[in-house]
Amino acid sequence: MLSRQKRIAFIVNPNAAMGATGKEWPLIESYARDRLGPFEAHLTTGQGDAIGLTRKALLEGAEQIVCVGGDGTLNEVVNGFMGEEGPIRSGAVLAYVPRGTGCDFIRTVPIPKDLDRAMDLILESHARPIDLGQLRYMDHRGGPALRYFHNITSFGLGGEVDERVNRTTKAFGGFISFIWATLVSILIYNKKRIRLKMDNGPQQTVTSWNVVVANGQYQGGGMWVAPDAQVDDGAFHITVIGDLSLPEVFWHLPKLYNGKLLEVDKVSAIEAKKVEADSDQRVLLDVDGEPLGALPVVIEMVPGALPLIMDN
Repeated sequence: MLSRQKRIAFIVNPNAAMGATGKEWPLIESYARDRLGPFEAHLTTGQGDAIGLTRKALLEGAEQIVCVGGDGTLNEVVNGFMGEEGPIRSGAVLAYVPRGTGCDFIRTVPIPKDLDRAMDLILESHARPIDLGQLRYMDHRGGPALRYFHNITSFGLGGEVDERVNRTTKAFGGFISFIWATLVSILIYNKKRIRLKMDNGPQQTVTSWNVVVANGQYQGGGMWVAPDAQVDDGAFHITVIGDLSLPEVFWHLPKLYNGKLLEVDKVSAIEAKKVEADSDQRVLLDVDGEPLGALPVVIEMVPGALPLIMDN
């Protein structure tokens, strides 16, 4: 069992799942204190807060961080957990209690939504190393930025969808919000010409709807964009959705959800550990469901970087 000397810090996004997490938090907190004993709890008040709160908790001695929120909150906690050269506190581990709009990551990784099972795993404190992606890109102010991601980074249509989803209230839940934003974006989006370079291969120019650089398998509230991706295989699974016509896009749209996307002729799949992308057009990034910036980008695999508590 978890030693009472081990310091635990909860990082909670009360706005996750349209504010439902904030309403549920008193129940989660009470139950967690009964199961785990004393711990710190830090609630975010705005975008980016979880990065600083996580980093502060670790530097002040926390040995286990518990993230409560959605994929975007988890991304921030991961970025607070990691420094440019790796985890900022050796021996610390990360747990995740998923409470968000999409929660795509747990479709790939065995992390339960059930609170009782989540507390069991936190008590057992058995972490497995998972890979992360590290990207260097241009933020919305036009300056260079560095970010880690645990699930998926994509560029093209995915970034446009993110912007549209994050401008809505997500009142109808993750799936409906994402499918609505996807349909609207498809109708008004213009395919982009993107220069791509994988590992040490030659640069190629593709006309694409979206390029997915995947550590996990799902994005956008259940879109199965990288069916073969694993979070511990040391490689990105890259899906390039190529020069499809608008009727072809709508015809093949169900394949985004049933795992058959890679069967489409103009969709290609590649494995690589490094991806470089640029364009003469404005191409937006989607980083774990958040619209953080635009091309150019350099994405590199960081194998086994994050100790994550998960089910067997």
